[in-house]
Amino acid sequence: MNDIFVLIEHRQGVIRDITFELLACGRDLANKNNAKLTAVILADNFEKIIDKIKTQAHKIIAVENPIFKEFNAESYQIALVEIIKKENPFLTLIGHTAFGMDLCSSLATELKLPFTTDCLDIKIDDEKLSVTRQMYDGKLNSKVVLKESPSYMLTLRAGCFPAEDSSLDAEIEKIDSPISVEPDYRKFIEYIEIVAGEVDITQSDIVIGVGRGIKEKDNLPMIEEFADAIGGVVGCSRPIVDAEWLPKDRQIGSSGKTIKPKLYIALGISGAFQHIMGMKTADTIIAINKDPNAPIFNEADYGIVDDLFKIIPVLKNKILEMKA
Repeated sequence: MNDIFVLIEHRQGVIRDITFELLACGRDLANKNNAKLTAVILADNFEKIIDKIKTQAHKIIAVENPIFKEFNAESYQIALVEIIKKENPFLTLIGHTAFGMDLCSSLATELKLPFTTDCLDIKIDDEKLSVTRQMYDGKLNSKVVLKESPSYMLTLRAGCFPAEDSSLDAEIEKIDSPISVEPDYRKFIEYIEIVAGEVDITQSDIVIGVGRGIKEKDNLPMIEEFADAIGGVVGCSRPIVDAEWLPKDRQIGSSGKTIKPKLYIALGISGAFQHIMGMKTADTIIAINKDPNAPIFNEADYGIVDDLFKIIPVLKNKILEMKA
């Protein structure tokens, strides 16, 4: 089997978290199918990026040019078409992000490759590729078998494959840029960072997630006090945002944010698939729910079947005692 490619996504010189998930997925597929993993970097200065992924792949193809400082799908597409035609990888993996969605379909179409997006899982059997995707707003998982081809392209959803350490020592191949000037019809103008909310749930080591089980908005202060006591922040499932009890930037799940805290405590959250996708890579998951059959318990390392309004005050007081 030919190599498996992973396209390195970076923003302002910083590698995006999903890249390390893609590399872990690519290594797993390569190991199972007697293939090698190649990371592809397009950047204005690839040296600082290479150092962070050198142990993550068997080979790195690096292209350096000032036009790759910021992402422009047209520039990337021109460069990648040439690289993929020459190398002919079996599979090219791209993150299912704004970056990946902008690039994957047009790139695959130009190369005439079978592709699909927003994959949850990937399997290769006798060099035939199948993927798992969601249907009907996450209520059903479907297996999609792509038509037989020597090469494929996919985007992988964040949070589906845990990033893992690796001890590889990548061979580095530096190649000349197939493009030197941005296309006139599409140029990068400026990068504007979204205004951060009051709390960034993606950066906290401890996140307390709340769902319908908190019953009403007036119960949120009790949860905030508990979060303060434990040194965490409060996130939520979609119904809490829909009810306008918390802002959208607190939402955890496939239509919200993906978090990877050291500790995640789910309070009154049933555990719909969409929510699970946003928090399942937490190091430790604790669920508190009155329903013993709540799906969240399938993901939890520890579970308490009880009324959260009885449990939380006791936990908070115990934590404060331990701190005193």
